[in-house]
Amino acid sequence: EEVEIRMYSIIYDAINEVRDAMEGMLSAEVKEEIKGSAEIRETFKISKVGTIAGCMVTDGVIERSNDIRIIRDGVVVYTGKLGSLKRFKDDAKEVRQGFECGLNIEKFNDIKVGDIVEAFGFTEVKRTL
Repeated sequence: EEVEIRMYSIIYDAINEVRDAMEGMLSAEVKEEIKGSAEIRETFKISKVGTIAGCMVTDGVIERSNDIRIIRDGVVVYTGKLGSLKRFKDDAKEVRQGFECGLNIEKFNDIKVGDIVEAFGFTEVKRTL
């Protein structure tokens, strides 16, 4: 029934191949990685869109595709996705440290001046034995 037979002249080759096969069966470990953070300097209420936050990126890079969390007084208030990311009036894919941007958060409008927006993503790390 499709049993594979392998022959080795060196035992270490057999051990390494079995180890590689077992590592291949392990699921990858998912780690959260913080990509960047921004401080909210001003908020603007727009009737059809919701609340827009005027931010200064203080660390790293904020990308349109990142998940974000809002931190107020050291406590996470909201975790979700960006609705839009703009630099001046143009849509932006990313905003780097030291630049200002405007962002809208999907399904969340309780944004206050002084809140921290933290952008994060997930990376898969191959597990080893």
